[in-house]
Amino acid sequence: MTEQEVLADRFEAHRANLKAVAYRMLGSLSEADDAVQEAWLRLSRSDADAIDNLGGWLTTVVGRVCLDMLRSRRSRGEQSLDDVHVPDPVVSPPDGIDPEREALVEDSVGLALLVVLDTLAPEERLAFVLHDMFAVPFDEIAPMVGRNATAARQLASRARRRVHGAATPDTDLARQREVVDAFLSAARGGDFDALVALLDPDVVLRADTGVGGRPLRGAAAVAGRALSFQRVSFASRPVLVNGFPGLLTVPDGEPMAVMSFTIANGKVVAIDLLADPERLRRLDLPGLDD
Repeated sequence: MTEQEVLADRFEAHRANLKAVAYRMLGSLSEADDAVQEAWLRLSRSDADAIDNLGGWLTTVVGRVCLDMLRSRRSRGEQSLDDVHVPDPVVSPPDGIDPEREALVEDSVGLALLVVLDTLAPEERLAFVLHDMFAVPFDEIAPMVGRNATAARQLASRARRRVHGAATPDTDLARQREVVDAFLSAARGGDFDALVALLDPDVVLRADTGVGGRPLRGAAAVAGRALSFQRVSFASRPVLVNGFPGLLTVPDGEPMAVMSFTIANGKVVAIDLLADPERLRRLDLPGLDD
């Protein structure tokens, strides 16, 4: 094997972890791939023999690339901060997650968490993701954000407070599946009262159709919206969305929506729905040929 082929093999050993870092940073699967590819290009132009810890070096490079991408995204004002944006979901069959995707959704990285991460400043997101999720020391994070280690620690602390302020999902996946199945049954049956009973009084529905919009809040309002889902609910099937029970709606063989549920204390506290046709077409969705 040539030196370049050996280096490529060493890089591939870290690819899954690097994409997991980039996905948590960006909330976009395609942009995560771009960030990982940029890390490879930078490695291929570097003196790899001088790198003592290749995994750490690559994680730092991906972090810097993602930070630049987040800053660029904000400076371009790609979307209003008030508009709903649902990050890219990782959709798997209901019986288990593809091993190649497992690293993407470890540590309960549901869509609701990624929505919270989207509200953070780029530097806060970097400090939290790298330190709290990947155990990168603050003295290594500090130069990436142009601060000292104490300031980097404070960035992560602010992010942590925001994240911990969000609902903590139940851990019993079987019970979560029961709630999602009951939601689908009630929607199919047009049973408003049953829907309300499944929803937390302060439930929030974030529906990303690609044309802007605002979150919908409250059990009655969300149940009413779910009733409008009755006709297409018969084309919905159970899936895992970022490792949690969810629904994939595929009428006439074309993906229409991916729905993710956050369930806490047996009630649905958040529903994140991606129904942007262009983004759905770019996702690797299971069972579309069934």
